[in-house]
Order: sequence, then C-alpha cells, then structure tokens
Amino acid sequence: MKKRTIATILTGVLLVVGLTGCGAAKQTEENEKDLLASIKEAGVIKVGTEGTYAPYTYHDDSGELVGYDVEVAQAVAEKLGVKAEFVETKWDSIIAGLDAKRFDIIVNQVGITPERQQKYNFSIPYTYTKGALIVKESNQDIKSFEDLSGKKSAQSLTSNWAKLAESYGAELVGTDGFNQSIDLVLAGRADATINDNLTFYDYVNQKPDADVKIAALSDESSQNGILIRQGNESLVEAIDAALAELTADGTLKQISEKYFGVDVSVEQ
Repeated sequence: MKKRTIATILTGVLLVVGLTGCGAAKQTEENEKDLLASIKEAGVIKVGTEGTYAPYTYHDDSGELVGYDVEVAQAVAEKLGVKAEFVETKWDSIIAGLDAKRFDIIVNQVGITPERQQKYNFSIPYTYTKGALIVKESNQDIKSFEDLSGKKSAQSLTSNWAKLAESYGAELVGTDGFNQSIDLVLAGRADATINDNLTFYDYVNQKPDADVKIAALSDESSQNGILIRQGNESLVEAIDAALAELTADGTLKQISEKYFGVDVSVEQ
C-alpha cells in the first residue's frame, strides 16, 4: 500500500514538473514575441551605447550623437520599421544596463566571445577588427604583445582588450575609454594600451601629430555584434535579417567607408 502511494505521489510530481517545464517554455516563447512586438508597437528600439567612443559612438562639434555604430543602429531600426532611441551609458556598466532592461540592445562594438554567448544572444557580426598594441612613438621597449609582461597597460577594465593585456602579464590601469587610455600613455602613466586598429587610425586622422604608434597587430580578427538578452530569438532573427539586407544593398559598406575609408563590415 505504501509503495503504491509513493509511486502515485512520484507520478503526480513528475506530471507537475513536466507541465511546469512546458509552461515555462511557452512563457519564454511568448516573451520573445512580446519584446519584438512591443518594440514595433512603440515604434522605438532602445539602444545602449557609450557616446564617448569615436569613431563608433560619440558627439560631434554640434553635440549630436554620431558614429559608425550609431548609423548602423539607425539603419537596423529603419529596417525594423522603428526609430532608434539611444541610452548613453559608460562601458563598465553597459551590460548591466541591458540586464536591467534599461534598453533592448547594445550597439557598441561588443566582441563576440564564447563567455558572452553563454549568457546573451548576438547578431551576426557587423564589424571585423584587429587588436593594436599602442605605445609612445619613442618607446623601444615594447615591440610585441609579449613585451607587455610587467608593463602598465591603460584599459577599460571590463573590455576584451583588458583581458588580452592581462593575459600577456600587463598590470592594468583602469580608464573610462580610449581617449583617456591614450592620454595616460602620452603622460607616461601607462606604458601602452590595446584597442582595435580602426579606433587608432581614426585617432591619428584627427590628431596627426600625436606622439603614438602601433607596436604590433594581432594575427586574428575580432568579430563584433549587436548584444541582445537571451529569450528574444524573434528579435535576434529580425536584426540578423536587417543586417543581411544592409550588407546586400551596400548600406553597411557605405557607412564603413564614411568613417574608416575601408569596409569594416566584412573580414579583410
């Protein structure tokens, strides 16, 4: 009698668990549809971005938010039939802002990494870059990434570049972004900084007399995509379709060449 009762109870528990699992899956699917639907209903997609990271996302002389990432986000929004509303956030707290649902996506040169892919969804890549090890023009001690061992590298502490510098034995000096990192290198408070090569090229175009150089470039390209919370597959698919269309019609190439002189939306 006891065995029959226990078996009955276990069967009931398993049935409840199974129904709960199905319910959770259904709820997740509904949430996915709801976010894309709510974005379209509101006519706005909220985009997290720094606003201090030229040439990707920054303010021009008139104070307007501009940049490669800004125009990509606007073009994607247009394909979705909505407008992009930007929420400017410091890099070190931008992913936390996505988690807190302060915005729907992040368009801010977020590197596609296995670690991030475990927690978030990414769009297909829209930028390919290489890591640049940047030092003062007069620096003869650092000629490769291996030479960073025991040296100070100025970095945004939560960035991929900080992890790369640390992997070569560098002591990290925390900064708010690329310009501050360069300033520390020029002031001698840091020996080097690592960032993508395109950001460096834009910097020297703006400041041709800057006393900095690239000591080394990484062998492999990094891929950057739009970051999206998990559980929003329909939004991911819509953004991927938009990026594919923007590639096919030449829009991404046009935006790339405007800011870099080359097409950074494809791997070189």
